[in-house]
Amino acid sequence: MRIALMVLMNILWVPYLFGRLCFNAWRYKGDYVPGFKISKLIAKAAIWGGNIKPEIHGVENLPEKDGFMFYPNHQGLFDSLMFFSSSPRPFAAVIKKEAKNIILLKQVLQATGSLAMDREDVRQSMQVINQIAEEVQQGRNYLIFPEGHRSHEGNKVQEFKAGSFKAAQKAKCPIVPCALINCFIPFDVQSIRRVTVKLIYLKPMYYEEYKDMKTVEIAAEVKRRIEEAIAQYEDPKQK
Repeated sequence: MRIALMVLMNILWVPYLFGRLCFNAWRYKGDYVPGFKISKLIAKAAIWGGNIKPEIHGVENLPEKDGFMFYPNHQGLFDSLMFFSSSPRPFAAVIKKEAKNIILLKQVLQATGSLAMDREDVRQSMQVINQIAEEVQQGRNYLIFPEGHRSHEGNKVQEFKAGSFKAAQKAKCPIVPCALINCFIPFDVQSIRRVTVKLIYLKPMYYEEYKDMKTVEIAAEVKRRIEEAIAQYEDPKQK
């Protein structure tokens, strides 16, 4: 119902926005900024059209220089819209291979130079991790969901996969924990009532802080910070 509302409210803009996205996907040659900009427009239009109120906190916590990685909890497909609409800094994303052919997501993936990871293929996963680390060292930003799969328990955070942090460890880059709250509601609840969703950008973990930690320990610490933020910002009435 919510997706239908998003399309209906933007019906005059849909051909233009999708056309521009496809054009940027087709012409992509390493510059992901144009693809990011059109993805931002689409995300903002979708959120507005879907009768959704986004609350964004902590943008000032983002590192001054590019070459960092977002690590949020994962609640569903709507999560990406929150990041594209709110992040002032361009980024690419890492998604599971099963989602790479979903309409719209496929074009965003291509237009932003994002990557699909096959977690069942160790060799391919390592290639993706090495590519991410190399690109981040060159000043690119990345978004990766360390839970691997979306949570089906509302705002409860699943265990983070330690392997997700190998790219950051290799790149020696800032890790930005991010807390998503109620982002499962727009696409999971059969309603078009006004809903408030939240994204909190937490203070980054710089390499000096985690250089002596194992990836399992990094994963646990990032998860702990996100859970604390959810407890702080979650509306008790919506638990």
